[in-house]
Amino acid sequence: MTKASDLDIARVTELLGRQPQGDFEVVLRDASGSPIVVKNEPLLFDGTPMPTRYWLVGPKEHMAVSRLESAGFIDLAESEVDAEELRLTHERYAAERDSAIPKDHTGPRPHGGVAGTRVGVKCLHAHYANWLVDKTDVVGQWVDRRLQQG
Repeated sequence: MTKASDLDIARVTELLGRQPQGDFEVVLRDASGSPIVVKNEPLLFDGTPMPTRYWLVGPKEHMAVSRLESAGFIDLAESEVDAEELRLTHERYAAERDSAIPKDHTGPRPHGGVAGTRVGVKCLHAHYANWLVDKTDVVGQWVDRRLQQG
């Protein structure tokens, strides 16, 4: 993983409202170059596990997904997506994240799939960030369709 530049750290700090607690890389930017999605290392600076590999930091995207979540769309998404595809989404996400953990690491490890959940849907933001990066997240695809509908 390419570590974030000082400029990216400053911008992500501004977007989050706090200093990032681990290394990350900006993996998706808007037309002006501002971060939309960051890819987090699976362990924070202090060794705490970070289950959320892809984090949605773009303000426009974050607000749009927040509106869906506040309208109760987490449960709707879970009821409308294929359960086996959701299971596979969590499995792929965990495998990709876990592959970045050093082989000699013996401390606590992140668990679960997207946003640390093992089953179902916990966070539309994490699923959408994952979808924006690799287009294999069934819930992220569902969110994308909802956002396209307005």
